[in-house]
Amino acid sequence: MEGPQSPQYRITLLSGDGIGPEITAVARLLLEAVGRRHGFGLSFDEQPIGGAAIEATGEPLPASTLDACKAADAVLLAAIGSPQYDTLPRDKRPETGLLGLRAGMELFANLRPVRIMPALIDASTLKREVIEGVDLLVVRELTGGVYFGTPKGRVEADGRTRAFNTMAYSDHEIDRIARVGFELAHQRRGRLCSVDKANVLDVSQLWRERVEAIHLASFSDVALSHMYVDNAAMQLVRDPRQFDVMLTSNLFGDILSDEAAMLSGSIGMLPSASLGEQGPGLFEPIHGSAPDIAGQDKANPMAMVLSAAMLLRIGLKQEAAAADLERAVERVLAAGYRTGDLMAPGCTLLGCMAMGDRLLAAVES
Repeated sequence: MEGPQSPQYRITLLSGDGIGPEITAVARLLLEAVGRRHGFGLSFDEQPIGGAAIEATGEPLPASTLDACKAADAVLLAAIGSPQYDTLPRDKRPETGLLGLRAGMELFANLRPVRIMPALIDASTLKREVIEGVDLLVVRELTGGVYFGTPKGRVEADGRTRAFNTMAYSDHEIDRIARVGFELAHQRRGRLCSVDKANVLDVSQLWRERVEAIHLASFSDVALSHMYVDNAAMQLVRDPRQFDVMLTSNLFGDILSDEAAMLSGSIGMLPSASLGEQGPGLFEPIHGSAPDIAGQDKANPMAMVLSAAMLLRIGLKQEAAAADLERAVERVLAAGYRTGDLMAPGCTLLGCMAMGDRLLAAVES
């Protein structure tokens, strides 16, 4: 029972677009349940972002939303984006709001765990013997690289149009994400694979030099390897068990983590955390807003629930409550309940809210 001295936490909820409101509703119910179970209180502040914010304010990231996120103990984001906004100017699109949120909260480290749940081992398109036992973590630099580099834009000259972006990293940006990767590898199985394109890109050559320097200076007990990004993409589907922690830049991490998601059978199963040197973290599933099934009660809420578990563990230091959510997901899957993206013969198909009910029952039992 929550008592007078119970910890109290402020959570900013960003349900966003598409299936976002549906999966946010499930996650909120489960967070409230584990809060009651473990004796801490949660207050929720819902704020608009992405397309929802564009409709409400004309901006994809209102200043009030960013302020609320900075003032929270943790932020839980569902998903943003819809094709209807694709024709807007770049600075008015939902994705620009997400980039602005990461930059405004100074979130430079993105953690994307990929672990194969036994009940879903046959849901993957890869063979059982390839993915059994996979447990890896992608550590992606989040506020540098080609997504934020300048100059960028489009120019018209001699009747032709040219577009350009700049991939840039400073030694400081590389050093701080490398330290995060090495520290996490030290807590796990002691192996870090740094992914780059140092045979072609100057920026990757600096990346490799700085990762080597941080390794020698502070983390020589961690086994360090390097891999070109094209080979890493192949190795993820050839032999994913070889990886423990994968350290990557912004662009490469964006691509590789989505590829790694399919090892689990569905991108609808994977959570993530985005962290800075101080202040609240941002926790979100790595899937998109799925506007094609929005409002149809077909969404898989499990990645959102697992993101809530990361919020509890990393953001609020509530380890037992986080473990409750993770066990609930495993128990419901083991009992044969599935949303449409995971459906298999002999299983029971559930919609988003019914799956939430099953997860809630598993938490409370």
